[in-house]
Amino acid sequence: MTARPYVLLSVATSLDGFIDDASPRRLVLSGAADLDRVDGVRAESDAILIGAGTLRADDPRLLVNSAERRAARVAAGLPEYPLRVVVSGGGDLDPRQRLFQHGGDRLVYTTDAGAARLGDRLSGLADVVALGPAVDFGALLDDLGRRGVRRLMVEGGTGIHTAFLAADLADELHLALAPLLVGDADAPRFVGPAAFPGGSAHRMTLLEVRAVEDVVVLRYAPRGARTEVR
Repeated sequence: MTARPYVLLSVATSLDGFIDDASPRRLVLSGAADLDRVDGVRAESDAILIGAGTLRADDPRLLVNSAERRAARVAAGLPEYPLRVVVSGGGDLDPRQRLFQHGGDRLVYTTDAGAARLGDRLSGLADVVALGPAVDFGALLDDLGRRGVRRLMVEGGTGIHTAFLAADLADELHLALAPLLVGDADAPRFVGPAAFPGGSAHRMTLLEVRAVEDVVVLRYAPRGARTEVR
């Protein structure tokens, strides 16, 4: 049986747990040094995953920005960029978004209904995989494993992080805490309500605490330290 990827969740939050505010402009939580750290994590990953909501809100490219890191990937026999993965249950995706216009290979996971809605809209831009009547994240990881993905970096948003943690599918969490408070009930949080494994009695394993300028990066193992196979 093909092994599932090692799943690393990466998120930046305010001190009160928000990943953005409720204004039309994107809230900048990380500085240049922390963004470079995230770029390094991307370069070490085989695939980067986001949800359709994050794609629509932020229009990211999800590329490795450092030319040196891209060159190191190519020298190691890897593609210049990690595989970019989008999860969209409803198939509401715009082929004009930057992720579909820049970089290397792209993959979309959706439902049967979402695939029907997409039709051939992403033809030549991304492979579309229907996972049945609902998005099964375990099946998603199984498929990525069969595609040779050994390390998956998950960059959100709220629903995606919640799903991975609630299904006990996350091996590592990188939580970057920015020194600010949002305090807006309408702003998106890191995770939403869910039945998380072990409930409030479960304590994650702390792996590392690191200061990156004025941001504190916490590395946790949600279900205990696991040896990553590379």
